[in-house]
This record gives sequence, C-alpha cells and structure tokens, in this order.
Amino acid sequence: MKSSDSSKSVPSRRNLLQALLGSTVLLGGGLLWQRRAYSAEEAVRIPAPAQDLPTSDQTPQRAIFAGGCFWGVQGVFQHVKGVQRAVSGYSGGTANTAAYELVSRGNTNHAESVEVTFDPTQVSYGTLLQIFFSVAHDPTQLNRQGPDVGTQYRSAIFASSPAQLKVAQAYVAQLNAARVYPKTIVTRLEEKPSFYPAEMSHQDYMTENPRNPYIVINDLPKVEGLKRLFPDRYRSEPVLVKKART
Repeated sequence: MKSSDSSKSVPSRRNLLQALLGSTVLLGGGLLWQRRAYSAEEAVRIPAPAQDLPTSDQTPQRAIFAGGCFWGVQGVFQHVKGVQRAVSGYSGGTANTAAYELVSRGNTNHAESVEVTFDPTQVSYGTLLQIFFSVAHDPTQLNRQGPDVGTQYRSAIFASSPAQLKVAQAYVAQLNAARVYPKTIVTRLEEKPSFYPAEMSHQDYMTENPRNPYIVINDLPKVEGLKRLFPDRYRSEPVLVKKART
C-alpha cells in the first residue's frame, strides 16, 4: 500500500490514500467525511508483563517485532533507552524474496519487521513487549495497520529463543485476560526468527522524513505516545542505523 524510492518521495496515489484515511475529504455534493488518524491519545496504557527475562545478562540481546509499516515501529524503538540498534527488514519468508517490491505483493510470507538489539541491563524484553503492544501498533488489527493492508503488515513476534516465546505467550494471555483492548489480540507468535535487513532507503525513514504525510499521520504520534506513557524509557535522540555506519 505504501511506496518509497531512493529520494523518499511519496507517490500521488499514496498521498490520496492518506488523505482519505487520515483527514477530512470533500466528497460529491459537498459531503464532508472524516476518519480520525492515529493519535498519541490512542496509545494504550497496559500492565507490565507478569513474566519477564533476567536483566542481569550483560550480553546484548535481539528481539524481532512486526507491527505494520516498519518505518513507525523502527522509529519508536529508536527512541527507547537501552536499545542499541533498530533495523527495518523482513521476517517470515526466505532470503530470495526479502526485497521491498516482492514483499509488497503480500505473497512471500514475509512481514515488515524490525530487529531490535538491546542491553537487557537497561531495558528488559518484557518492557519492549509492553511498548510494542501499547505504543508501536494496534495488536487487534488482523493483517493490517491503519491504511496498510496485507499479511506483510501483520502483527507478529518472531521469538529469538524458547524463553522469549514463553514470555510473549504469557503476556498475550495476560493482556487478553485483562481485556485491555476492545478486541482480542491477533498477534502471531512465530518461532522462526529469520531477519533480512531492508534496503537503506527504508532505514531511519521517520527521522529523515518527518514531514512526509504518512509519517505525520501514522507514525509521529506513536513516538509521542512513547514519550507520554514511558517517560523514563524515552530518549529524545534516536539511535540511527546510518549514523552507526559512518
């Protein structure tokens, strides 16, 4: 549903889609139709996981999350203290189909995802799960997020270990039992943590394109939600992929 090129321009068809989904539009006969876009107020305050992984291990860990367009998910985790790196990419499919134009067709089994490398002594896996479910996306939307539709935009957690899988399973059960959402969580827990980095044009996209209509409507409010709900976890300076390469 979304498109990108090396210049980060947004095609007119995408601008039209965002206008339809995120703002007021003048229809035939002068009828006004409006759908409210995601806002920081829509970020959900949810309980922390009852189960978590040890935070004493000083070895960097990785977690892979899929929650719609990877631009916004990456942008959120880049602002989390303790995250050392957040890379946009593809998970769930094979290496030969891990390319944006192929994944966008929706038949590769890949999901747009973000690989988060983190210091467990500064931020736990459970806290990352809490941020993922409360701020980064809506876990009750099946195979879509906002204007983006297809299995490539599914909500999923690609567990990097049996321990991560166990914690994630317990947390989904905990949140469903607490009924913190009006609908049941549809997040898939997938045990094959394959990850293939996306093209460089998709890395750090939120930071480099803060005025892009898609980013303004769908993603910047998520960072505001992080700042509001997790002030002790928020950092104003994001950890960037391209900066680390220089």
